[in-house]
Amino acid sequence: MDTKFANKKFLVTGGSGFLGSFVVKKLFEQGVSKKNICIPRSENLDLRKWMNCVRATRNQDIIIHLAGNVGGIGLNREKPGELFYDNIMMGVQLLEAARLAGIEKFVVIGTVCAYPKFTPVPFTETSLWNGYPEETNAPYGLAKKMLLVQAQAYRQQYGFNAIYLLPVNLYGPRDNFDPKSSHVIPALIKKVSDAQKANQKYINVWGSGNASREFLYVEDAAEGIVLATEKYNKPEPVNLGAGYEIKVKDLVKIICMSMKFKGKIRWDKSKPDGQPRRCLDTSRATKEFGFKARTDFNKGLIKTIDWYLSQS
Repeated sequence: MDTKFANKKFLVTGGSGFLGSFVVKKLFEQGVSKKNICIPRSENLDLRKWMNCVRATRNQDIIIHLAGNVGGIGLNREKPGELFYDNIMMGVQLLEAARLAGIEKFVVIGTVCAYPKFTPVPFTETSLWNGYPEETNAPYGLAKKMLLVQAQAYRQQYGFNAIYLLPVNLYGPRDNFDPKSSHVIPALIKKVSDAQKANQKYINVWGSGNASREFLYVEDAAEGIVLATEKYNKPEPVNLGAGYEIKVKDLVKIICMSMKFKGKIRWDKSKPDGQPRRCLDTSRATKEFGFKARTDFNKGLIKTIDWYLSQS
């Protein structure tokens, strides 16, 4: 990392969360000192409130905005209003406060949920506005998507250097395993583990299993974010992914096999599949700042399973 960059003062919102903790670790590895990284905690600094955004942005050089109210299909169906409000208020106000504070660079972490429901696979960044997002996560996806509009508008009017990254579904150690709000991989790992502990001969899984997903190992995502923070300064959004897709039914088989679970899989087709397919074109990230995912999916999965079992 460039020494000038390593000496900057960083505000990393969500820096103590799942992805954020790995981004902070990556910044340390790149030579940024502990004293130059500020990690606000939501209990002390609620970023939905304007004055807290003003406070957070004081005396900072670069902001990486990872904080968000996020969850899987269940949480998105239960709390669409909350997810819309929290994410849009945090992001919009923080960007404005950053502009007023003269921040050098603002890195917005968007979401794959911003893509239209029926996006041609692989998703290219140019498809982002070609339709409405999948209904179950549209409020969250659109709240995050508005930050792309804001970032581009601020660059156009004020010359403000804001960039927008679109990571696909993440997985890895320290993920959220709470069944009320977790995404598919941690939810399945917990289901299998709970079934094994209870000597249960089956697990119930949402949907038909026919939807496909792409997964990016959390450490790879952190590397992509830090690379973009250092090297990317353009208005166009950039996908961060691994560039492959897997059907949910195949994912379930791999997790069951990895955890040596031989029970039955019961598909609850009354529950939604979510977006039919998800797979990103990751060529822009490679071209613009040399990012390529490095972690083999099966190896990343084993690390995630091992971490969860060591905690439970």
